[in-house]
Amino acid sequence: MNTHEQKPITVLICALGGEGGGVLTEWLVDIARASGYAAQSTSIPGVAQRTGATTYYLEVFPVPLAELGGKRPVFSLNPVPGALDGLVSSELLETARQVGHGMSSPLRTLVISSSSRTLTTAERMVPGDGRTGNAPLLQAIAAQSRATQVFDMGAMAKDCGTVVSAVMLGAIAGSGLLPFAREAYESVIRHGGKGAEASLRGFAQAFEQVNTQQAQTRLVANLLSDQELPAPVSNGLEADLASIFPSPVHEMLALGHARMLEYQDRDYADLYVQRLQQVLHAEQEADPTAAHGYATTREMARWLALWMAFDDIVRVADLKSSASRWQRVHGEVKAGDGDLLQVYDHFKPGAAEFAALLPAGLAARVTRWDRKRVACGKAPWALPLKVGTHSVFGMLSLRLLASLKWLRVLGSRYATEQALIEQWLNGVVRGTRAHWQAGHEIALCGRLIKGYGSTNERGKDNLMHVLEHLATSTTFASNESRAAAIAQAREAALLDEAGKALDQTLVQHGAPARPVKAQPIRWVDNPHRKPGAVKAA
Repeated sequence: MNTHEQKPITVLICALGGEGGGVLTEWLVDIARASGYAAQSTSIPGVAQRTGATTYYLEVFPVPLAELGGKRPVFSLNPVPGALDGLVSSELLETARQVGHGMSSPLRTLVISSSSRTLTTAERMVPGDGRTGNAPLLQAIAAQSRATQVFDMGAMAKDCGTVVSAVMLGAIAGSGLLPFAREAYESVIRHGGKGAEASLRGFAQAFEQVNTQQAQTRLVANLLSDQELPAPVSNGLEADLASIFPSPVHEMLALGHARMLEYQDRDYADLYVQRLQQVLHAEQEADPTAAHGYATTREMARWLALWMAFDDIVRVADLKSSASRWQRVHGEVKAGDGDLLQVYDHFKPGAAEFAALLPAGLAARVTRWDRKRVACGKAPWALPLKVGTHSVFGMLSLRLLASLKWLRVLGSRYATEQALIEQWLNGVVRGTRAHWQAGHEIALCGRLIKGYGSTNERGKDNLMHVLEHLATSTTFASNESRAAAIAQAREAALLDEAGKALDQTLVQHGAPARPVKAQPIRWVDNPHRKPGAVKAA
């Protein structure tokens, strides 16, 4: 072997603040030296919009020191764009950022990345879905790499009760990028002290994950070369529903139908199916050849399920007292078998929450009483509660409240929500029959219904305003222009909570801006005012 022709193996490690990128790099250097190889690492601190982001650069000479005859390799202090053998990252956008800087090469670089995302500040500020889509990031990474290994490292680390650096180490070991034995990787973890067992679990799972992905890639390549892939099977969807709805709708329909069964009962799930069938029939009339792949029905299956499963005090109690929630909390705090775990949940239901479960007449009386309180300068009524869900009494209290699903359908909010859902549903059906694109845009307006409290009410008001003044307006020159106006109004409503962009968009299309809602004025005493002074407002 001519050692003069050997070049160091170059690896760039990218991690966000607190994820153990420095520990991972130290592990790799220790493994290299314990295995008899020369290695060097440097770190490049930086700042990102999420947390501090630091890159770690590692070079390992692939020939053991014992075979170099006393010579020592010369390492570089910083990575060279396009000259990396491996790029390892704990977050997908960070991976794409390094690829965008030209660090990866299509002919040379193996990219190992987590598919998980840590949202940037700009992504968090958008009232709608401001997330950068994963698809373009993955396409860019695949186009600029020799091979890729992408999986959710964050979820794997959480399941194993360890940090993501241990998972990243397992992925590197499983890829065969560095010339070290698996035992060498595991040995350095065992000497890490507390948490070694959890780190070894994360390491092992990542090691197997990478091997599995490689085997699957080979299997798919063989199947594509020898025979056609089998048709996908709809998992979790009842047979009668699978026969009614086309296959592109099955995945979202299965999720929505299961959510209705969990949220209420079989009758409510049947109502969900009946509503969705109306949309399907309208779409089949507007698009008999299914050129759009039943996109409107698929979107309605998503947003209709989310709206029909609206949050109320029964739903909150059900979620807070679920076994899966207790298991999740137990795992997040890493409680051991002998540890005592106490969980307290704080609630503050107001008059509106209690009125929601009452019939319309009683609900109106409760609401009027609370409004009178506010008009007299008092704060809206609310009942602060602190419930210990680790105790028998606390858990039984929540389960008792969660069992009141039967009372939900008798309440005033249930009637109000169903009436609004029917208005939206009728708008989608009418719009789809008139023009497919218009109906599709109205269906997508289900995105406006989100959150709870004032945010939820504002979203419903915005949707109803769009339905009333854009979806049914006769002033548009064509159905295409109507669809475009609805789409623009929807996107504008998701830009800011105040709705200024939505009002501007409505006016541009000849529709009135949203009416200004009256807000009560509360007069309070100034405790520091001098005798005879006027009260402060």
